[in-house]
Amino acid sequence: MGGAPNAWPQHWSQQLPPNALDHIPGEGGWPLVGNTFKMLADPHAFAQRMYATYGPVYKNWAFGRWNVGLIGADANELMLFDRDKLFSSEQGWGPVLDQLFPRGLMLIDFDHHRADRRALSIAFKPGPMRHYADSLNRGIAARVEEWGGAEMAFYPAIKKLTLDLAADSFIGIPFGPEADRINQAFVDMVQASVAPIRKPLPGTLMRRGVKGREFLVDFFSKEALKRRELGGGQDMFSQFANATDEDGELLSVESVVDHMNFLMMAAHDTITSSATSLLWLLAANPDWQEKVRQELRAVTGGEGKPVDYDDLGKLELTEMAFKEALRFMPPVPSIPRRALRDFEHGGYTIPAGTQVGINVHLVHHQEEHWPDPLRFDPMRFTPEQVKARHKYAWVPFGGGAHMCLGLHFAYMQVKILLAHVLTRYEVKVAEGYEPQWQPWPIPQPKDGLKVSFKPL
Repeated sequence: MGGAPNAWPQHWSQQLPPNALDHIPGEGGWPLVGNTFKMLADPHAFAQRMYATYGPVYKNWAFGRWNVGLIGADANELMLFDRDKLFSSEQGWGPVLDQLFPRGLMLIDFDHHRADRRALSIAFKPGPMRHYADSLNRGIAARVEEWGGAEMAFYPAIKKLTLDLAADSFIGIPFGPEADRINQAFVDMVQASVAPIRKPLPGTLMRRGVKGREFLVDFFSKEALKRRELGGGQDMFSQFANATDEDGELLSVESVVDHMNFLMMAAHDTITSSATSLLWLLAANPDWQEKVRQELRAVTGGEGKPVDYDDLGKLELTEMAFKEALRFMPPVPSIPRRALRDFEHGGYTIPAGTQVGINVHLVHHQEEHWPDPLRFDPMRFTPEQVKARHKYAWVPFGGGAHMCLGLHFAYMQVKILLAHVLTRYEVKVAEGYEPQWQPWPIPQPKDGLKVSFKPL
């Protein structure tokens, strides 16, 4: 599995020649800004309109460049599985994340990606995962006890909890007084990823994001050196700090820090988003909430009991409910790449150097794969239903070589969270309540998701 042959161009900042995409249907929007603000206002409606108007291959000018949308399960497979090494993830994410999460696992390709992914996978072996499960059970149980009673905003509560859990499971220490600063750094970096102004000018979102990165690089660099002095450690950061490459050499401190920065963001913000959407959907569908509750009680043995690591696989309905929530509200709504060579798709030749992307959210709501797509129905994920459906109609964790490295950690954390919540409480929302969601860059409810936890 070597690098991509004849990869061109070598950096995402190189622009396509004029008129290179004249044969692709689409639109450029307003002068200078293109469709940037239309997309940010309602990205799902914008994508649906473009798809309905121009078909499954269309061009769109936004964020200072042309992008070509590739819509459908076949397009998902083409780009994510990438059997011919046509696409660069590094150059696809570069315009969005290069100033914020450079050289993270999602921003490297081919041989470099394969080598670093293999080195980092040590942190997700059974030994460390058992350690994380114990940490998650302890941390979640203690916090969930505080949630009973009056209506509360769930999103900020679960965001704080996932950060604290990441401190314990990932870094092995409580952040203490630095917790708020670290949390704000991640918030600033994620928000900067879709900032219309891409230069870190004073007062801009990008400036705040770049400053957040500087803070975290300093923090994690010092910690990485400490972990190498101490050796061992079951937390994820200690595993990364002492990981070795194919030649048996330790990864550079800079590499460890870049990967830790990226994976902390991915674990912290995406799990926060997906846990929030799942809890909302279960509150809005009490029949399914009760089915999941009965399974959790049967497997764990009762109220507030920890979930044994070896029992996680028994929580089949719980996993199906989580998968349906990930379909309904994928935490990464779209995925970009850059074409390294000319390729054919949907009757069009798309030239090398084109920024291309798939729309996960749109495909997750296509009726050809998901009848009545706005209905919450975990039974879509029975083995029979999954087998009958296009393999790439559901891609919340990406796919191919860049499949999310921490997906099993995500399943584990959400199952443990539900076990401690649903065996203690009935989760309720007001009659007719439906939160408004900020859809980009990672979905979150604008009002924090108002729920109440009624003790059983």
